[in-house]
Amino acid sequence: MVLSDSQSSDSGTILRVKGPLEFKCLLETTDALQMHKVISRTFETLHSQVKSESCVLTVCDSPVFIWPNRSFHATPQDITPDTPCEDLQQWIQTDEFENTGRRSAKKRSKKTSTASVINLRLMMEVTTKGSHLSAPVLCRTAKKSHFLCTTLPMDCVVCATSKDTAKDAFERLMEALGRQLGEMERVMLQHVKGTTLLVPEPLHFLLPEPEGLVTVVYPAGVADSQLETERKELHQQFELPNDWPYFRRANAYHFPNEPYKDGYLRNPHLALTNPSLDNGKVYLVQGIYSYHHYMQDHMDDNGWGCAYRSLQTICSWFKQQGYAEGPVPTHREIQQALLDAGDKQASFVGSRQWIGSIEVQVVLNQLLGVTSKIMFVSQGSDLGSKGRELANHFLTEGTPIMIGGGVLAHTILGVAWSETTGQIRYLILDPHYTGAEDLQVITDKGWCGWKGADFWDQTAYYNLCLPQRPKVI
Repeated sequence: MVLSDSQSSDSGTILRVKGPLEFKCLLETTDALQMHKVISRTFETLHSQVKSESCVLTVCDSPVFIWPNRSFHATPQDITPDTPCEDLQQWIQTDEFENTGRRSAKKRSKKTSTASVINLRLMMEVTTKGSHLSAPVLCRTAKKSHFLCTTLPMDCVVCATSKDTAKDAFERLMEALGRQLGEMERVMLQHVKGTTLLVPEPLHFLLPEPEGLVTVVYPAGVADSQLETERKELHQQFELPNDWPYFRRANAYHFPNEPYKDGYLRNPHLALTNPSLDNGKVYLVQGIYSYHHYMQDHMDDNGWGCAYRSLQTICSWFKQQGYAEGPVPTHREIQQALLDAGDKQASFVGSRQWIGSIEVQVVLNQLLGVTSKIMFVSQGSDLGSKGRELANHFLTEGTPIMIGGGVLAHTILGVAWSETTGQIRYLILDPHYTGAEDLQVITDKGWCGWKGADFWDQTAYYNLCLPQRPKVI
């Protein structure tokens, strides 16, 4: 594991280049010292390829090709070394381009505070101008050796500001590629076992300001549990607290232009505008969760599964922050966990029976080893007095809260609270939604939205399950 690069990702343009580099070497001996020399020579060859004039970067979904080592030669010719880097966005094709034949930059989402991403592909020219073709010469030599072959998954990012020219930004990008190759070499040499190579795996992590986006190279196939020493070193290097798993694989940065493969919406609350209260502050869930609601996963739980769905949202938070591994539990797995914990009878598994906050607490402990606090509220009208406790929870723990009362369950993702006036509003994620994963419908119709104190049944009894974040690296 080695630190690769550090860039701010709050604004501007992120250049991200990905592409395979073929690693091939012939080992005539298994002597460790000789193997290290052969591997290092192979990396020297790869460094030369990346620095050569044959190296080409192509902007994905565009006609743009750039030869960064030829004094920034590019096609189309409209793109010059002095072209502002962000102007490359104009060449990225969309459906509108196909229909009209004109360039059209991809639309940004509602939130424009994050950087836009320009994806590039790393390629190598096979032939060049003036190259002479000749018949190959074959020479056969009989001897025993080991042929090692793998693909290095290069993945580099740099952040360009509005002042950066394309030439300047691509020079930094090529420097980052060179550094990443060096780090891959160190990781591979550190973890080589006999004639087995572990492929280096670059991952990007978004750290608190002022660090921003950094890249770390891990050995693929080595579990997070075996990399704790390396993570501790990174925490010390960046002066990070030792109670948050910043560098676990599950915490790797998800680029805004990449869809999630499982189909669930992430953090729909980010599309909302926070309310403004007199002398009030907003306290929100920290990190990433997925929105789980009625009728997902080919499961008809309409009318009885709201607490299960709220629990799934909470489990997704622990999974995506790196505290837990494995998939989000199904309804049946939740019921089985309650049976295993001695909380329910065997007939409960496979039933359509409701669960509440206490059961959510039991399942989190049984499946994830997560403890929770339970807040008892005798009637909904008293929830307005819980602003300080809820604000403190989101400030210190940052986990979603499950609240159950009567026959309904919801997920609380944050509060807006004024310490001076006592005004409070609640950010609610509603598991009773039965529609498609349409962010606009979900936010416009209030399935994820800010609610006032009148949202709660003023006379109903409520239990709140406040999951506690494990203090681990």
